[in-house]
Amino acid sequence: MFNVYVLKSNRNNKTYVGFTSKEIKVRLDEHNQGSTKWTKNNGPFRLLYYETYFCKQDAQHREKFLKSGVGNRIVKLIVQEFS
Repeated sequence: MFNVYVLKSNRNNKTYVGFTSKEIKVRLDEHNQGSTKWTKNNGPFRLLYYETYFCKQDAQHREKFLKSGVGNRIVKLIVQEFS
């Protein structure tokens, strides 16, 4: 299983879109522990939304779409809905 997810920073309200093969809770914990420079500087985070896929390629395409211009508008709607 593969997940595409949207996180929101509790510190500065920035959003993060990611893709993982890990359990969502495990990946969220990694982000909150500062697993990358960006998440270390912008965390802690809360999970707003996620989608699960059977196919890795489908999940990667969805992540790429959500990071695009049109997809970014969808992410903003998700943030409005679940914040």
